[in-house]
Amino acid sequence: MTSLRERLGEGEARQRLITDACQVLDQEVSDKGGLSGLAIKGAYTVVKGIKPGFIPEVVDNLLDDFLDALEPLVEEAKQRGVPPGKHLTANAERAADRLLAITDARVARTTKPVISSTYNKLRPSAVKHVAAAGPRLGQMLDRHLPAS
Repeated sequence: MTSLRERLGEGEARQRLITDACQVLDQEVSDKGGLSGLAIKGAYTVVKGIKPGFIPEVVDNLLDDFLDALEPLVEEAKQRGVPPGKHLTANAERAADRLLAITDARVARTTKPVISSTYNKLRPSAVKHVAAAGPRLGQMLDRHLPAS
C-alpha cells in the first residue's frame, strides 16, 4: 500500500497538487464574507505580498506534513468503501484540527513576525474556516488520487 505522500507528493503529481491547492485557497478566501471575511482577505493579501510565489512555496513546504495528516482519513475512507474526498468532507472538523496542528507548529517556529502576527489574529476562527473548506478540499483530493 502506497501512502498519500508517495502517490501525490512527488514529481508532476506534486506540482499539479500544489497548483490546485493554491487555486482552492484563492477560491476559499474569495468566497469569505462579512467582517471576518474582510480580515481573512486582508491577511491573505499581506501574506501574498511577502514575496512573489510565497503562497505556492508555503503550500510546497507544508504538503508532506499535510498529506501525512490526511492519511488516516483516506485509510478510513478506503475501509468504509467511500471516496476519500467525501469522507474528508464528512469529517471536515477532524481534518481541520489535523492540518491546523501542523500550521500551529510551523508558525511557532517562524522568524517572520508578519506571519506569526497575522496567523495569531486569525487562529481563533481557523477551525471553522478550514472545516468550511472541507468540500473543496475533498473534491481536490478526489481529483488527484488515482482510482484504487
